[in-house]
Parts: sequence; C-alpha cells; structure tokens
Amino acid sequence: MKTLTHATFTEFVESQNTQKSASVGPDGEPSTARASAEPSATPVTADAGDDPEVDGKEEEKDDEPAGFSREAEIEKLRTSGSMTQNPTEVSRIRNISKVQFGRHDLFPWYFSPYPEQFSLEDVIYICEFCLSYYGDDFAFNRHRKKCSLLHPPGNEIYRDDYVSFFEIDGRRQRTWCRNLCLLSKMFLDHKTLYYDVDPFLFYVMTTRSEKGFHLVGYFSKEKESADGYNVACILTLPQYQRKGFGRLLIQFSYALSKIENKLGSPEKPLSDLGLLSYRQFWSENILDVLLNNCGKDDKVTIESISSVLSMTTQDVEHTLQALKMQVYHKSDHKIVIPEKLIKQREKQMGKVRRTIDSERIQWKPPVFTASNRTWGW
Repeated sequence: MKTLTHATFTEFVESQNTQKSASVGPDGEPSTARASAEPSATPVTADAGDDPEVDGKEEEKDDEPAGFSREAEIEKLRTSGSMTQNPTEVSRIRNISKVQFGRHDLFPWYFSPYPEQFSLEDVIYICEFCLSYYGDDFAFNRHRKKCSLLHPPGNEIYRDDYVSFFEIDGRRQRTWCRNLCLLSKMFLDHKTLYYDVDPFLFYVMTTRSEKGFHLVGYFSKEKESADGYNVACILTLPQYQRKGFGRLLIQFSYALSKIENKLGSPEKPLSDLGLLSYRQFWSENILDVLLNNCGKDDKVTIESISSVLSMTTQDVEHTLQALKMQVYHKSDHKIVIPEKLIKQREKQMGKVRRTIDSERIQWKPPVFTASNRTWGW
C-alpha cells in the first residue's frame, strides 16, 4: 500500500475533466480518524492501492468489473449510509472543492456524501456551531442571523483554560451528529458510517472565544462495544493539526476508560498514520511508567503497565516489540530500555505540552438500555 499523494490525486482529477481545480489538501497530522474514526476505522490516513494511475475514462472502464457502473456507484455512495461499496472510488473522488467553516477555508481531501447539488458549487458554507450546510452565502448569512447555538448540543464534561469537551448522544442529537460525520468524512479516507449515529457517543473538543465554542476535533465510541474499543473514529480538523490537539483527544479517551475501570483500545484496524499517532502516545506513556519504576523492587510486567495506563495488554506488548524493548533472555521475557529512547524521552519532556487534568473531568459512565442504543422515534 502507498499513500495517496497530492500529485497523484491531481492527475486523476485532471484526467477525468470533472473538477476545475486541483485539491489543495494541507499537510496535517493524523487524526487517528478513521476516524476517524463511525469512525468505523480509526483515523487518518490516505491509503491508496498500488494500481497504476488511470489515464482516461476509457481505460478506467476497461478495468471495471462486469456489472459495475461508476455513475451508479457514486449514486449509492451519495444516498446510502455505507461508503464501502468500492473503496477505490471513495479514496479518489473529491466532490466538494472548498468549504468555508467559520473564519477558515478548508479544502477537502476525500469524498463526502453531501446532497448532489452541493458538488456543483464552488464553495459550500458550514455553520461552525450547528454544522448546517448551505450552497450560497445569502442563505448561510440568513441562517447565521437566526442560529442561536454557541456550543455543541451536549453536556460539557471537561473544561480547563485551553479546551472544553462535550459529550453528545447520537440518538438524541441525530442531525448534529450526522452533520459532524459528513464534515469529518471529507478528511477521512475510510470512514464507513455517517447515517446511523444512534449507537455512538461523540466527545467533541472545542476552544473558547467571546463568540462561542469552536470545534477542534472529536472522537466517537460505541455505547456498547463487544470488543472493548474506547474509540471508533477520531479526527482533528485540518486547521488545528500539528498543534498537539490529537494527543489530547487520545489522552482524554484513555482518561474516560480509567474512570470506567476498563482497558481501552482504538477500533482496529488502524490506518498507517493512525497507528503512528497512537504508537507515539503509547510509547511515551510506557517509557514514563518504566522510568518511574527504575530502581524499585517492584517487578514491572505487561499486565501492570496495562493496568496503570488503561491500555490493553495486546497494545502494550505490540508497542514494546515495535520499540525492541522486549527481549528473551535466560528462558524468560524481559523488558529493556535502550539508552537512545531514554535520551529521546528526556528531550521530549523538556518541551511544554498541554495535558488533560483528570481531576477536572465531570463525568460518570452512562448506562444504556436496549431502547437507548437503537432507533426510538
């Protein structure tokens, strides 16, 4: 697999003669999103196949399987809740050219199933508070004069001097959560769900100003996960990437797992960049635990690390193996800390980083009945 680059995407668009301008996707950190996240896949990468580039429509049609219609496929993507009928089409087609979101202009990276008429507009306008979308600035400005929402429509469960977190039930706020999924799909290449938001809780991170609470990113989780996942999809919006917000989202997801007395893990499989983001977070925290226990008589085990960090033992073990910290010596598995990693961690700790203060979280694990987890008209 290789990453879908800006150049590859531009050549494809020009060859199809369906877009007036090339994609201007900014360089951003992974939103860990598959994210992003229903988010059925977790975060944030542009995975593309190793297929050669398509030079024209005729060549593309020759490669299509029998009975496959590109137009019909796009229609299915637009009208259905599932976006997995043809992953190649999903990753290549960008149907929205530009989005005005608050004071930011966003340039989508991937297909998002907005109504068909919006793909004909040069710019679509999205309200940064209620996430409603409009095709012209007149209708949008009329909406802004009437929109009274200044924060995500949920309970504020965390606030410090930097960010706030809101918990939103997909069943109670269907429209807002569906709009959030449509927005996030523009920046997640393999998000597979946007319509059926009832089984999910959304944890939205915002910054504050005199105008209200501004959406930075979010992660979602299933109300009842059979596999114990604490994140289904995770995304940091492009204008806030490479600023440490993604790390705060991951940290907050594990803080909730600790309150629940559960071991958490993001939904698998992780994207390539999502795995890098999580592995960096895991390695930093595991190193901190090991370094704090150096010189003590207590024996450090994978299980004890898992318990302290609310991580699954599989994630701990895979991280140790990736960092080459787990060795087999004298008929026993042992954990070693390379000097290089110690110096690297000391250098990182010299930087000022914002973290989540668990004492500020005002939250209790929600309890759901069968009717709370499904449709309830």
